[in-house]
Amino acid sequence: MDLRSELLKSIWYGFTALDLERSGKVSKSQLKVLSHNLCTVLSIPHDPVALEEHFRDDDDGPVSSQGYMPYLNKYILDKVIEGSFIKENVDELCWTLTAKKNYHTDKTSSTVLPEKDAFRLWCLFNFLSEDKYPLVMVPDEVEYLLKKVCMAMSIEFNCVELEDFFSQDSVQQSGITVWVFLEMMNTGKITRGIDKSIISMAIEEVYREIVGDVLKEGYLWKKGQLRRNWKERWFTLRPSNLSYYTGEDRKDCQGNIVLDGNCCVEEVDDDQIMFGRSKWIKNVLFPVLPDRDGKRCMFCLKTLSKTYEMSASDTKQRQEWTTAIQTAIRLHVEGKNSLHKDLKLKRREQREQREKRRQAKEEELQRLRALQEERERKLAELELLKEAQKQAQALLEQDEQRRRQQHEQLQRALEIQLREAEEARVSMQAEMALKEEEAEKQRKRIQELEEMQKRLEEALQQEIKARLDEEAFRLAQAGLLAEEEEKMKALMSLQEEQEEYILKTQREKQELKQEMENKSRALDEAQRQLEEVRANRHRVDQDVVAAQRKLRQASTNVKHWNVQMNRLMRPIGPGEKRPSLGSSFSSFQVPTQRDPGLRLRRRSGSEDRDEESKENVDTRASCEKRHSHTSNGDMDIP
Repeated sequence: MDLRSELLKSIWYGFTALDLERSGKVSKSQLKVLSHNLCTVLSIPHDPVALEEHFRDDDDGPVSSQGYMPYLNKYILDKVIEGSFIKENVDELCWTLTAKKNYHTDKTSSTVLPEKDAFRLWCLFNFLSEDKYPLVMVPDEVEYLLKKVCMAMSIEFNCVELEDFFSQDSVQQSGITVWVFLEMMNTGKITRGIDKSIISMAIEEVYREIVGDVLKEGYLWKKGQLRRNWKERWFTLRPSNLSYYTGEDRKDCQGNIVLDGNCCVEEVDDDQIMFGRSKWIKNVLFPVLPDRDGKRCMFCLKTLSKTYEMSASDTKQRQEWTTAIQTAIRLHVEGKNSLHKDLKLKRREQREQREKRRQAKEEELQRLRALQEERERKLAELELLKEAQKQAQALLEQDEQRRRQQHEQLQRALEIQLREAEEARVSMQAEMALKEEEAEKQRKRIQELEEMQKRLEEALQQEIKARLDEEAFRLAQAGLLAEEEEKMKALMSLQEEQEEYILKTQREKQELKQEMENKSRALDEAQRQLEEVRANRHRVDQDVVAAQRKLRQASTNVKHWNVQMNRLMRPIGPGEKRPSLGSSFSSFQVPTQRDPGLRLRRRSGSEDRDEESKENVDTRASCEKRHSHTSNGDMDIP
């Protein structure tokens, strides 16, 4: 895991803390503040114009994380120089951003970790988490980290608590997040009954070991280069150097020993110091260092320019220091800058190998299960074949026994016939000469019986074959019976459908019958109404006849009055006698034809007569037409 990946893990937390809506988008103003702070802690110049130029098309709204990553790589991470900044400052910046939003604890609880310890555990989590987002730590790494913390506190790690925790966690297969891990630590299940100061010291020790790449720390006696006196110093070993300070607060650095491939460490046994002779250890001849000033657990670190003489408190510490220094030199020779990064990669490879072995084992188990199922299936088929063979054998034995019985019956019949023939031959020996022809016939008969026996044997063979054919036919008949049963079931279903259809037809017939009765009643009602209409028509016809009679009388009266009018309108000449029409007409004067008023009245009277005659004709025609319709029996029913 390179420096860029480590920085991206911390920056990812800072970016997600600014994403309040969890949509993967952060406003440009917040990105400006984040970029400025990152440039400050990474000790690189900040260019605010670059961010505006990078997001010039997104001024009206938020930008996405995919859009920020190219800017982050190009303008910030590509300019980072390793060793020019303090990575802990970057982690503190990102922790401050993300803890305000995600790390909520009960301040009154006695088991809650201090803020600094939570920050160190957060850094350890980022170091040991998987290189994929969102960041999670697998259960094996959680167990490894907790074991390191418990070892630093000199207590035994309780795996039961961790197993209970992972059994309650719904994401135990994919790993846990840092906030779940901190919540577990704050519950106090792992550190129950331990003082907070001891927990803080243990977390700091593990933090310096894993994150700070400190292979070993502690007090050693060091011999001066000029004054050649022994002084106690606090040594801190990293893969690249060995620094020593006046105290364990590491404020006053007294020197720094650079470790490379040209360095070597030599330890001196106590026997060498006491007896003054050389000793071979691991095929290396270590020189004898004399016992001076009571320093017995001594070892020396040789570089190209100097040799540093140091002494540990006991043999165990000396062995641990020499082993740690050799490990640091080995890491430098192999080009590795962190022991725990290498161990993390090895643990990951082991997990992958275990997963591959587990998958291979599962595949092998599946294959074995498939083979077992195939074997069981074949055994079942073999049992079925054995059962079928036993049944066939039983059938053959039955046929053989039946054939033997038939053969014995035939043999007994033949023996009876032979005995009868023998008796006949014995009884007729005296008459042999006379009946030689009869004996010849008897011999022929015996030959025929032998041939018959052969034919019977052949018939038995044919019967056995016929029995086998009969069994085959019976099987075929059984198949036909099954098929016939299926056909019968289909026929029964069709019959049920037909019955349902008949019931449905009967119901429809009843409904049709009801409808016909309703229509019949409606027809009777219509017939009754027709009779009433006919009676009404008869009365109307009588009224029409009376009206016609009145019309004829009125027409007669009109004709009469027309005649009287014509006669009254005739001009009277001189000397003519006026008819004596009564005293009412004595003073009436008839106008002359030249009189215009009389001409007009005459014209209007003729027109009135024409109209009256036309109306009479029309009335007569309509009455005749109605009378003809009535006589034909037709009528309009409204």
